[in-house]
Amino acid sequence: MSAGSVRNAARIRSTTDASDIRRIACADAEYPAQLLQVPSMPETLWLCGRIAEDDALAVAVVGSRRATPYGLEMAERLGAELGARGITIVSGLARGIDSAAHRGALEAGGRTIAVLGTGVDVIYPPENRRLARRIAERGAVLSQFAPGTPPLPQHFPARNRIIAGLALGVVVVEAAERSGSLITAGFAAELGREVMAVPGRVTSPESCGAHRLIQDGAALVQGWDDVVAQLPLRWQACVRPCAVPKPTPHDVAWTGEWSDGEAVRRVYETLGEEPATIDDIIEKSGMTSGRAAALLLELELAGRVRQIDGKRFVPAGRG
Repeated sequence: MSAGSVRNAARIRSTTDASDIRRIACADAEYPAQLLQVPSMPETLWLCGRIAEDDALAVAVVGSRRATPYGLEMAERLGAELGARGITIVSGLARGIDSAAHRGALEAGGRTIAVLGTGVDVIYPPENRRLARRIAERGAVLSQFAPGTPPLPQHFPARNRIIAGLALGVVVVEAAERSGSLITAGFAAELGREVMAVPGRVTSPESCGAHRLIQDGAALVQGWDDVVAQLPLRWQACVRPCAVPKPTPHDVAWTGEWSDGEAVRRVYETLGEEPATIDDIIEKSGMTSGRAAALLLELELAGRVRQIDGKRFVPAGRG
């Protein structure tokens, strides 16, 4: 983190009111039960939201900040399917996989906990301020660092250890060779937690770390049931049944749904496997910037397209 970034920390602060921040000690009933079993855990945590007794049934979903649409889809799907079954999703509120896992849990009505490497009033990255507020409403945003603490590099390994300590297991969805997610997986192994990984494309650099974990013995995860199968039996019994709707197909019937169906189709068809900027879409569709922006907004409101980090767009079913 550069000196300039630290100086700008005040601009990164969330709109969280100071009265919403609470300090809890390890002697307090709300202190996470899983952390009490971990040596050298912080004696004090700062918290927005609340820790529930049911949060002891938790799984961490972590991964690359530079996630592919496939990785985002898998992280959000796991977050939703596990969250809908009463499993709390723990992650680090980072760009990419972490954010997708939190969103999935929230969309499914589940609980999720975001662990920060900053003070709980300093949301990093700043575009996740709205997501942080949603998490605090349906779970907790917590940190071992006092309010006002900026995003310093040395804080994030400590954050990763808390993520591992809060969870019964850690699922890595996309990670490069030197990803911080591998540090989280390493902490999980040291603490006797389950280590799991989602396989990706063998040609994708963002899957190298996950594939290495699988080669080293991590459980291969293709869906929520693979995660639950790795949990201790007494915790498997706590997972509640849930009928999760099947995802809608990526290809949709446009006729009659839109004011200008052919134009919408042209915009949608410019979105492929990789996220596209609005400039990409304008170039491929041949539309003016104003027309393309209007149609993208129409697609977003209809739930067909999602905007992700960096003002890039992907079909909703893929990211």
